Amino acid sequence: MNFRAGLIRGLIAAGHEVVAVAPPDKYVPRLAELGCRYVPLSMDNKGTHPGRDLLLFWRFLQLLYREKPAVYLGYTVKPNIYGSLAAHMLRIPVINNVAGLGTVFIRTGWLTRLVRGLYRLALSRSAKVFFQNEEDRVLFVSQKLVSAAVTDRLPGSGIDLDHFKPVPLPDKAPLRFLLIARMLWDKGVGEFVEAARILKKQGLDVEFCLLGFLDVQNPAAISRQQMDEWTAEGAIRYLGVSDNVAEEIALADCVVLPSYREGIPRTLLEAAAMARPIVATDAVGCRDVVDDGINGYLCKPRDAADLADKIARMAALSHAEREAMGQRGREKMEQEFDEQIVVGKYLHAIQMILNRSE
Repeated sequence: MNFRAGLIRGLIAAGHEVVAVAPPDKYVPRLAELGCRYVPLSMDNKGTHPGRDLLLFWRFLQLLYREKPAVYLGYTVKPNIYGSLAAHMLRIPVINNVAGLGTVFIRTGWLTRLVRGLYRLALSRSAKVFFQNEEDRVLFVSQKLVSAAVTDRLPGSGIDLDHFKPVPLPDKAPLRFLLIARMLWDKGVGEFVEAARILKKQGLDVEFCLLGFLDVQNPAAISRQQMDEWTAEGAIRYLGVSDNVAEEIALADCVVLPSYREGIPRTLLEAAAMARPIVATDAVGCRDVVDDGINGYLCKPRDAADLADKIARMAALSHAEREAMGQRGREKMEQEFDEQIVVGKYLHAIQMILNRSE
């Protein structure tokens, strides 16, 4: 719903039938409202147990054999790997979307080597492999995980510019700096908390807020106990989760994401579309959204002191200067990240596949 609703609507509008496949959760009824058909598929999203992964491959094989789709569209690691392998076995054309490399590529070790090998196998016969930033594309091509000839770039998952509209900046104290993400250490949450401590000690009158899921299935997950300790300390406010992120962005003066690595971070696209200035890391994916000094500031990854410095610089700007930064971010979204660019590239890739099959 969050990342692919626009694509689903675009495919249906073009006359295609869409079957959405995912583990069941509370958002399933909203999928039906888009006009697609939903099929549940159990999946251990972040686990590495070979037996469960083999079972997932078997489930994909059964599902694709039953549905016989004209094209399989995969995104996130396990559907990209096991769904693609199942589709290749059944001679179903595949379009992949590598939307960021995640925790496993940030670290090194046997798991990284295994995932790279599985990617190489899974992408070997794909008709098209989309990447969300150039650095990820170059990495996959240089390590021979995919043929350069089938790759292309997408502007992230794109942004619905009609839904995420510019909203005037709040004109009140204290300023609110908001981090929106799954609560993972790799998102730079720890650095954000430390930056808050540094700036509060300096007497800066600003509010530091976190919004996003806690206790997610991920080895880098932040525990509820840890969050409770930070909240009790007074360093940050934890806002929980929200089905209307736009409301929270509207209340913020600046959106922050000190992530170690991203595809193209959706939350930053939403923030920029709503004319919010941004502080983010000079890291893969984040720097695609932020032009340093133009629509926000870039800081060093894993560096709480530098993050604190950039937040302080943002706080020192006048209200009009922050507004101007936010407006330049909106213009960047209109020029480079419109959701219709994503839908158009998918429709073109699908049409090429259908033309070849005739």
